[in-house]
Amino acid sequence: MDRGLQEYVTRGDVSKLRKLVEQDGSILRQTVPGSLNTALHLAARFGHLELVQEILRTFPEMASMENAELETSLHVACREGHLEIVRLLLETDPWMAYKLNSRDETVLFSACERGRTQIVHHLLKFPNLLVLELDMATTSLHVAASSGNTEIARQILESRPDFAWKKNSQGCTPLHVACSKGHLDMARELLKLDSDLCLECDDEGHTPLHSAAGRGRINIIDEILSINLKSSEITTHKGQSILHLAVKYNQFEVVRYLTQALDTTSLLNVHDNDGNTVLHLATAGKLTAMVVYLLEVGVEVNALNRKGYTALDVIEADASNSGALAIIPALLEKGAKRCDQLSPGLTGIPQGIQSKSASRHNRPTPNQISPARHSHRHHRSNNRERKLELQNEGIRNARKTVTIVAVLVATITFAAGINPPGGFDQQNGKALRGNRAAFKVFLVCNIAALFISICVVNVHVSIIPYTRKTMMKLLSWTHKAMWLSTLFMTAAYIAAIWTIMPDTKSSRHVLVELALIGGGCSVIVFVGLMLMLARHWRNKYKWRKAKCKKTVNDSPNSSVSRVRELEMKINQDMSSNSDVDSSDHGYHLY
Repeated sequence: MDRGLQEYVTRGDVSKLRKLVEQDGSILRQTVPGSLNTALHLAARFGHLELVQEILRTFPEMASMENAELETSLHVACREGHLEIVRLLLETDPWMAYKLNSRDETVLFSACERGRTQIVHHLLKFPNLLVLELDMATTSLHVAASSGNTEIARQILESRPDFAWKKNSQGCTPLHVACSKGHLDMARELLKLDSDLCLECDDEGHTPLHSAAGRGRINIIDEILSINLKSSEITTHKGQSILHLAVKYNQFEVVRYLTQALDTTSLLNVHDNDGNTVLHLATAGKLTAMVVYLLEVGVEVNALNRKGYTALDVIEADASNSGALAIIPALLEKGAKRCDQLSPGLTGIPQGIQSKSASRHNRPTPNQISPARHSHRHHRSNNRERKLELQNEGIRNARKTVTIVAVLVATITFAAGINPPGGFDQQNGKALRGNRAAFKVFLVCNIAALFISICVVNVHVSIIPYTRKTMMKLLSWTHKAMWLSTLFMTAAYIAAIWTIMPDTKSSRHVLVELALIGGGCSVIVFVGLMLMLARHWRNKYKWRKAKCKKTVNDSPNSSVSRVRELEMKINQDMSSNSDVDSSDHGYHLY
């Protein structure tokens, strides 16, 4: 489009536009690149009535021209709310009212989308305009319900009351839309037409009450329940009640309102298709306040879902989460149990679970013989698994640390080897202090530290252990090698200092003090570590001795039942890591 033309249309300058048209009669046919909007589209957007009149007087056929979205200037005028321009365009070409854009939206839809009440009233004078929306998924009434414009909705319902039952692509009626958006007046207007609208379900089985509960619209919930209490009993295709959805989306105020306004005894313990009650959902979502409140109002604390889990099982599956810290004590205080602690006569099991649970309890298991012992063993097993997990993580981190330290030692000793203390002779390239005994000590210790560290690095990058025992052996040997390497590096450092110091009595005294301090610190550290290692070995020895003694004393004989044998086998299987089981300090040496 010509730059001048676009400027004059935007400003609404009719006289300048006339002059351009007199100079070039076809200039009005130009469009904006990309959008393909004509001068009439722009004039309708900015509400320049005189300019629209001038364009239509000159080229009346422009009224039906479409832009890139297949919209006429009438779509634009309806969307922007320019009533006089809408009237003028419809007088020029009444059939423009029935044109659809690329999204299959009518001009009425565009007006409803922006809440243009006067324009909607004018467009509804065309009797067949709403007929175009009969085959469309989303109608103008859906749009009006979404924006909460009750005046527009009332006008549409007067012409087509059947649109109140029309469903969009998700199966939602206008009442669903109004309830999810929280438009109370709109919901009342639709329910006034027919109270049974609150029983309509969308493609997922959600009623308008479900939509309101999931979004926390308490005022809508109160309105629907005051009209039709039966809607509170409907469940979705997944078997979820209004309480399920309120808990699922953490709508605490909705849950509190429903439990106070309704007799929720049956709703509290309803199982969805997965067998989950509202308490299962609350514990799975780590909703502490929700769980505490549900326990106070009397929810069944030991109900089982279709996996056979109670709420306590659900929260203990992720007990490391901080949200579980307050939930587990609250459940235990109300008598919560794990599924393996429940008696065969348990109530609150969804259909299809009880027979499975009964058959499990009819089998002789250690749980039936000694539930207290099993509970203790369960807790001990969980604690031990956490310890083993921490130990495995510590071993992996120790392996990485040893590798990094070995690389650092190799780097330092390599740099010291090619830049020896005292420097080089610039003429022959030999070390200036190479004839001193201290230099020879430095050279031997530096080379030893370098090659030991290189060997450790090669071992760690070449061997990939995948069992704990192999990892411990690898770490034990490479760790001792690193001890030796750091000792050689310490000796090389002292020898290097000795080499470059002047050969005087005072210097010798300084070097002796340095050697005593540095060497003394190193000796103290290594002796301390050796003592701790010896104590760890002693504890392992005592633990193994006690274990062997217990195994001999508890060995099964002819008078011990099969159940007792199974218990002993489980206890023996739980004690396979001597480093963890024999340590009471939270760490162990290798």
